[in-house]
Amino acid sequence: MTTPDEPIGERITDAEHAVMEALWDRPRQTAADVCDTVCAERGWSLATVKTLLSRLVQKGALAAEPDGRRFLYTPIIAREDYIGGESRRLVDRLFGGRAASLVAHLAESEALSEADLDEIEALLKELRP
Repeated sequence: MTTPDEPIGERITDAEHAVMEALWDRPRQTAADVCDTVCAERGWSLATVKTLLSRLVQKGALAAEPDGRRFLYTPIIAREDYIGGESRRLVDRLFGGRAASLVAHLAESEALSEADLDEIEALLKELRP
């Protein structure tokens, strides 16, 4: 798996992300297996899933291992690493690199519940020595 310091070459689209989620939940799946997970919900065909898998292999996000006449797909980048990279890009792009500005924005727009605020407060206490 890659690390946060070794990001994949290109960004993952929303459609590709759905495929990655299926594979993060259960690695080493065929295209048909992935389709069983995402096709009905998204209105996709097996051909669509195969295209997305191919793109993800080209981007370096997935490995494709031959298994007879089919391939088994496995994530190369860990979910946590991907989320970390995307979170950092979001904070950098929209909030000038300041995570506190993101939290302030969410609080001001009432996007945070009392439970969210309690959880954030507990996390901050854990992070402080």
